[in-house]
Amino acid sequence: MAGTGRLSPSRGPSRPRDAAPADAGTRRTAPVVLPPGLVLLGEFGRPHGLAGEIRLKSHTGEPKAIASYGPLTGQDGRTYILKTLRQAAGDQPDMLVVRVEGVATREAAEALNRLRLYVARKTLGEPEEDEFFLADLVGLRVEGPDGEVGRVLSVPDYGGGDLLEIAVPNRRQSALLPFTNAFVPQVDIAGGRVVIAPPEGWLDEGQDRDRDHADDS
Repeated sequence: MAGTGRLSPSRGPSRPRDAAPADAGTRRTAPVVLPPGLVLLGEFGRPHGLAGEIRLKSHTGEPKAIASYGPLTGQDGRTYILKTLRQAAGDQPDMLVVRVEGVATREAAEALNRLRLYVARKTLGEPEEDEFFLADLVGLRVEGPDGEVGRVLSVPDYGGGDLLEIAVPNRRQSALLPFTNAFVPQVDIAGGRVVIAPPEGWLDEGQDRDRDHADDS
């Protein structure tokens, strides 16, 4: 992947979320319980056009590589096959427009909006040295020079390389730190932590934003 190269090409959160109960009139079906060991690869978005195409946010290092994993498991327990895909218009490299086998109308595509797609972790293999699956990073404890800072919330990439989004206690806004060896010198998956070396005043900037937010409200 472009940028730091510290994420393995496949990325996803550590635990799949069960689908919400579906309404059918006044009847409710039980939530689908997905098998363990799944990694999130993408999420369907809104329909594109009238012929069943749908937007898809890919979480793989190379966005189009999501089609190379074969059939994907939806959070509803069903299997989905991507027949075609292309880059969506705009400046988001991870946003695709796809055609899904069996989906031929806008209504059918609309029914998939916000549906998450998973693949079995065992199919991903092991990451290379100093590369990590996002699934292994989300939720890790973040430790700085003065002790624990917070927890890894996500690993976004806004075009300039991977970042750690860190949830900091008693802070309205999360903090962002480049996921590079300089700023994150140690990743201890087994120990459940990452050790960071942030620049001076890094957390103070977040406090200033929180203070401004409070003043505005």
